Amino acid sequence: MNELRHQIEKEAQAPAMGPQVAYVTVGEEADGQRIDNYLLKSAKGVPKSHVYRILRSGEVRVNKGRVDATYRLKAGDVVRIPPIRVATAAPSTAFVPPASFPVLFEDAHLLIIDKPAGVAVHGGSGVAFGVIEQLRQAHPEARFLELVHRLDRETSGILMLAKKRSALVGLHEQIRGNALDKRYFACVAGEFANARQHVKFPLFKYTTPDGERRVRVQADGLASHTVFNRVEAFSGFTLLEAELKTGRTHQIRVHLAHSGFPIAGDEKYGDFALNKALARAGARPGLRRMFLHAHQLTFAHPSTGEAITVRAPLPAECQAFLQQLREQAGRPG
Repeated sequence: MNELRHQIEKEAQAPAMGPQVAYVTVGEEADGQRIDNYLLKSAKGVPKSHVYRILRSGEVRVNKGRVDATYRLKAGDVVRIPPIRVATAAPSTAFVPPASFPVLFEDAHLLIIDKPAGVAVHGGSGVAFGVIEQLRQAHPEARFLELVHRLDRETSGILMLAKKRSALVGLHEQIRGNALDKRYFACVAGEFANARQHVKFPLFKYTTPDGERRVRVQADGLASHTVFNRVEAFSGFTLLEAELKTGRTHQIRVHLAHSGFPIAGDEKYGDFALNKALARAGARPGLRRMFLHAHQLTFAHPSTGEAITVRAPLPAECQAFLQQLREQAGRPG
């Protein structure tokens, strides 16, 4: 894909040379990718309608034959790309600092990290950059690096990235089939009565007048399912483990808030007076973040099929909050 992008940039910068046809050999990073998405991602700035037109007209060929937009590329395919002109983009002035994060698992196919709270997974919506941009800066040699899933900015814990296109495709199939076992720790306000409880409120995503993304329970929303297991009970708080059966935006946060058990420190759906009290200087128990942490992920390795379980320890500030609750209850640490 880098070769194709280089060819497009070369033509955009040197029109005097005249239009040229590019022949690009597909590498492993694009194995399994649809050709329309391959072209759209590489030819940024080219109208989508133009990309589909050259596909329909047969100007794009794979191994000398015509293909439609749904064709999935294979490593080693030779793609004929007709001349594509793009406007020269202004160079980006945004500085993206490289960063490293605690690695929980890594091989030739996957990189799984422990994301801290307060860090976005990608840039956008007022955020200049996130984990994916920083990791790409830190690993310029990586030919392919993409997020497999997302975590809210305020949530800490396990974040999976694919180092190969085939791994990304395979893991997305597992996500669509609900084959990933994703578990979170959440400390909520209130005393959760049931040892295990299924919650299936439908969720509707909307945008507030000031452009903020929100979710609410609504009858015509998307079907959503979370299972909550009581881990430890305190006076006024409960530590829960949440099992995600579906993966809707803000699912755990909204399911708990709607059930009357807002997550401690949740600034969107939580108990704002409680959050303010927990964040005060010297507060005991004290907490200055949302207590939601992706602590365990079980999946089938996209290459070997081996069942893998990855765990991320509770961050220090969450451990300290639980320890203070235990001390108040007169329990040993």
